[in-house]
Amino acid sequence: MAIALKLSDSLVEDAKPYAAAEHRSVPKQIEFWARIGKAVTDNPDMPVRLIQDIMLAREEAKAGLAAPYEFG
Repeated sequence: MAIALKLSDSLVEDAKPYAAAEHRSVPKQIEFWARIGKAVTDNPDMPVRLIQDIMLAREEAKAGLAAPYEFG
């Protein structure tokens, strides 16, 4: 469900370069930040980079880009 939100001009301006660098729209960049923030709040003992890597790995698996690990 999409809803309209009022965001500060400074947040929108802060998001613009990140959105461009990640090939996202500004709203999608802010949504990404919100998802990261929620994950960090839900998992306070995990480093942010690990949370980002887990989120990326899940999306790669959904896209069929993951391969099973084989023990050596």
